[in-house]
Amino acid sequence: MEKISAGPLLSQINNPDDLKKLNKSDLQQVCNELRQFIIDSVSVNGGHFGASLGVVELSVALHYVFNTPDDKLVWDVGHQAYGHKILTGRRDVFHTNRRYGGISGFPNIHESEYDAFGVGHSSTSISAALGMAIASKYKGETHRHHVAIIGDGAMTAGLPFEAMNHAGVSNANVLVILNDNNMSIDPNVGALKEYLTDITTSHTYNKLRDDVWKLLGKLPYPEFQREMAGKLGSSLKGMVSKQSNLFEALGLRYFGPIDGHNVTKLVETLKDLNDIPGPKLLHIKTVKGKGYELAEKDQTLWHAPGLFDKVTGKIAKKISSVPEPPKYQDVFGRTIIELAEANPLVMGITPAMPSGCSLKFMMEEMPDRAIDVGIAEQHAVTLSAGLATQGMKVFCNIYSSFMQRAYDMVIHDVAIQDLPVIFCLDRGGVVGDDGATHHGAYDLAYMRCIPNMIVCAPMNEAELRHMMYTAQLPETIHPFSIRYPRGQGVMPEWRVPMERLEIGKGRMIQDGEDIAILTIGHVGNFAVSACRMLSTEDLRPAHYDMRFVKPLDEALLHEIARKFKCIVTVEDGTVKGGFGSAVAEFMAENNYHPQMRMLGIPDKVVEHGKPEELHRDCGYDATGIAQAVRTLATLQLIS
Repeated sequence: MEKISAGPLLSQINNPDDLKKLNKSDLQQVCNELRQFIIDSVSVNGGHFGASLGVVELSVALHYVFNTPDDKLVWDVGHQAYGHKILTGRRDVFHTNRRYGGISGFPNIHESEYDAFGVGHSSTSISAALGMAIASKYKGETHRHHVAIIGDGAMTAGLPFEAMNHAGVSNANVLVILNDNNMSIDPNVGALKEYLTDITTSHTYNKLRDDVWKLLGKLPYPEFQREMAGKLGSSLKGMVSKQSNLFEALGLRYFGPIDGHNVTKLVETLKDLNDIPGPKLLHIKTVKGKGYELAEKDQTLWHAPGLFDKVTGKIAKKISSVPEPPKYQDVFGRTIIELAEANPLVMGITPAMPSGCSLKFMMEEMPDRAIDVGIAEQHAVTLSAGLATQGMKVFCNIYSSFMQRAYDMVIHDVAIQDLPVIFCLDRGGVVGDDGATHHGAYDLAYMRCIPNMIVCAPMNEAELRHMMYTAQLPETIHPFSIRYPRGQGVMPEWRVPMERLEIGKGRMIQDGEDIAILTIGHVGNFAVSACRMLSTEDLRPAHYDMRFVKPLDEALLHEIARKFKCIVTVEDGTVKGGFGSAVAEFMAENNYHPQMRMLGIPDKVVEHGKPEELHRDCGYDATGIAQAVRTLATLQLIS
C-alpha cells in the first residue's frame, strides 16, 4: 500500500471545518488537488475510480455549505464517496481503502460520524435521508438539513420512486441531488434516461428560466423573488416541456439542471436551497471520470480499473506464461450463447450488470434475446417469470447479494407458480474488496428453503456448463438456481462438451477412511488441496462434491452416514441454514449421529479483504479444512 501526498490546500483539510476556513475563490484549487489525490491513490492502490472523479466539485460544495456531520449527507451506493471520505478525516488512511483491515470502500456508519448511512447497494439514499428528516422534524430539530445524493442509474430502481412519493407529502426538510451522468456501471437504459435527456436538452426552458432569474434578481424584495420564481418556474416547465413535471408531480420542488463541475455555482445554489423548506430536488449534470481523459471516454472500463499507470493510462494486467483459467462469469457469458444458438427459447436478463456478469457478449451477438433492465432486480425476476409462462428458457443473472432485493418475487412470482426460471447467481460467497454489502453469503440458505427450487453450485467451469445445459432442457420444469463465485475457475481448457446432469446427484472425488469431507461449489477445490496436504500425515479422508443442496443426494448421504463416523461440510456461504445445515437435518431425520464440523461463513458480518484472506479467517481454506479433519481424527482416537 502506497501512501500518497496531498496538495498544499488539501493537506490542510482534516475535516469540513478546515474546508470552511478557505475563501470561495480557493475551492477550485481544492477540487483540482482532490481529483489528483484520487487519481494518484487509485492508480497505485486500486479501487473504484470514475464515479468519485465525477462528483469532486459536488463533494467539496456539500461540505463547504452544510454543517456536517450535524447535517446529514447520504451517498447512494458509495462508489462516488471517495472525495467525501478524504475531506472528512480519512485522507491519511485512504491508502488502506478496500484493503484487509483498512477503511471501507463505501460509507460505513461504524467508520465515521460523517457517514450518515451505510451503503453498498444502490437506490437507498432517498428513503434513508427522508427517514432522518422525518425524525428531525418530530424532534423539533428544524435547523438540520438532510441530503441524498443519487445517480440517474440508481434512480431507475423502484425504491427511489417510493421514497419520492412519500417525500412529496411529508413536508420534511430533505434535498435530493440527482447526479445525472447517464451511467451506472454500464450505460443507463430505459425511459427515465430519455426523460432526463428531455429536461437537460430543453434549451427553450433553460433560457427562459435563466432570463427569469436574472430579471427577478433586479427586484428589491427577496421573499417576493423566491415566491415569483417558484410560480414562474412551474409555469415554464409545464409550458415548454410536457415531460418536465415528473418530480414536481411527486411533490418535490425541482431545480436545475446545473453544471455539476462548476463548484462556485454549486455552492451558491446549495446556499439558496438551504433557505427553501420542504422536499426538493436539484438536478446536476456531471461526467463520470471527469478530469481523467481515458475515464471520460470509456466510463465502463474505468469504473474500477484496478492498478494503472496514471501517465500512460495502461492498466496493469497479470501476465502468465501458461494458459490461465477463465473467470466464472465469462464461462457463463460464452456458454449461454452456445445454448441460445442451439435452443431458440433461451433468453438472458440482467439488472444493469451486463459487463460484470458477462451477458454483454450475448447482448452484442443476440441483442433481441438479451436484456438489461437497469437497476431493477425485482423487475428482472418478475419479467423472467412472465417470459417463462410463454415457454421461454430465461437465464436471469443477478449477483447473489443483489438477489436479496428481489426475494419476494423469487417466492411469489416464480416458485409458487413453479416456473422454470434459471437464476444464475454470480459472486456467490465472499467477494473480496467490496466487503460486507457485496458478499454472497446467504443464497444457499435463502434459496434452499423455497418450495420447488432446485439449488446447485459447480465445483469448476465444466460443472457450470453442465448445470446451465441441464437447466434449459425441456424436461427441467422447476425453478433452478446456479451459484458460482467471483473470479477465476480452475480449468484453462474449459470448453468441454456439455452433459445432462441427474438432478440431485452428487459424486465422489476421492474415497477414504474414517472421515468424509462434503463440499458444495468451488470450495471443493480447497478440499482437494486439503486432502493432498493430509496424505503426507497418513490421513486419508474421503471427499464428495454434492453438486446439489436441493434436492440432496439422499442415497449418497445414507452411504456416507453408514460408512463414516465423522463428517466435515464446507461451503462458501453462511453456516446458519446453509449446506451444512441441510446435511445435519438429513442426519437427524434419519437417526444418524456422526460427529460433524460445519465450515463456512460464520454468523457475523465479514468485512473486506482479499478472498483468500477471508477464506482463511473464516476457517474454510485448505488449511482450515485440513485442521478440521485433524481435530475430528484426534477426537475419534480419544473416543
